[in-house]
Amino acid sequence: MRASAPVPSPCISVCRIDDTTGWCEGCLRTLDEIAAWGSLDDDSRRRTWASIGERRTTLAGGKLPPTLRFIERDWLSSNQIVGFDAGIATVVDTGYAKHAPLTVLLIERVLREAGGARLGRIVNTHLHSDHCGGNRALTDAFGCTTTIPQASAAEVAAWDEAVLTFVGTGQRCPRFSFDAVLAPGDTLRLGELDWRVLAAPGHDPKSLIFHCPDARLLISADALWASGFGVLFPELQGESGFAEQQAVLDLIATLPVDRALPGHGPMIDDVPAALARAQARLQAMRSDPARHARHALKVLVKFLMLDVERIEAERLAANLRGAHLLRDSAALLGLQYDAALRWAIDELVDQGQLQRDGRWLMNV
Repeated sequence: MRASAPVPSPCISVCRIDDTTGWCEGCLRTLDEIAAWGSLDDDSRRRTWASIGERRTTLAGGKLPPTLRFIERDWLSSNQIVGFDAGIATVVDTGYAKHAPLTVLLIERVLREAGGARLGRIVNTHLHSDHCGGNRALTDAFGCTTTIPQASAAEVAAWDEAVLTFVGTGQRCPRFSFDAVLAPGDTLRLGELDWRVLAAPGHDPKSLIFHCPDARLLISADALWASGFGVLFPELQGESGFAEQQAVLDLIATLPVDRALPGHGPMIDDVPAALARAQARLQAMRSDPARHARHALKVLVKFLMLDVERIEAERLAANLRGAHLLRDSAALLGLQYDAALRWAIDELVDQGQLQRDGRWLMNV
């Protein structure tokens, strides 16, 4: 936050109240503080921010080394992990383009709370739009460098949006460049710790994860969440993804890890339990590939609705006609594109994820 600018809301679109603390899990405010925010003057808002900083310190006690910060976002934007090395910060992954201004404010807050550190570098685990959509905004705001997976360097240099999956998913990402690359076998210095760079194909054939044996920590990207893992996009295109995801989960199970920092969702304190859930989910998908295709259809439509929030159904269909991953999913189910899209919308409405209002669809 700049002193001359309006004090921004702490909301990061993660809206769950913790029954133990009474604080929102996303912004760390109480319900009373959330309700009062709109009527507060700037001084009162700054006091609320100060309270949030104190609460964050309390909650983080013992979970992470003091040189690391974990910022939980939502399902449109990836989480951020920030590491500090001698006053220079590195952020792992940057969220989606829609949330880029908020990502800048969040990083400003973390840098300020760390005593005025400088953001020196972005590191991307992989280049799906929800993990690199804030790259351009952060480099513009902070003048930092960008490090990407080596396997993605050619398509970024050429800015091939088809290979980068932005076209195939119907998603968007402002163009960015890169300054360095990481490959499996490299060592990443982050938060005064050394992290092994490991390949994590499955969700994305070019994805990386980072393991710190000394701190027994894993940055698991979309290879492992508390509730599962990301859509296995290669499987939608007739390529292998189930076997690769199985290999990644098996690899994680061999690593000394007490805590995992995923690409989405909360920090994972019970890694064996998360692995068991992920294994069960993967086995269900392998035994019924159509289940995975149906899941992917709903995820892709829901993601777009998180972005646009409200849209006419016909316009949604038109916007997604170029998204071949939806067509690929439909083909796996033996459906035409229009029928598959109608099915996904109906399912999401029935599940309370979308609402209809005449010809309009609205995100819930």
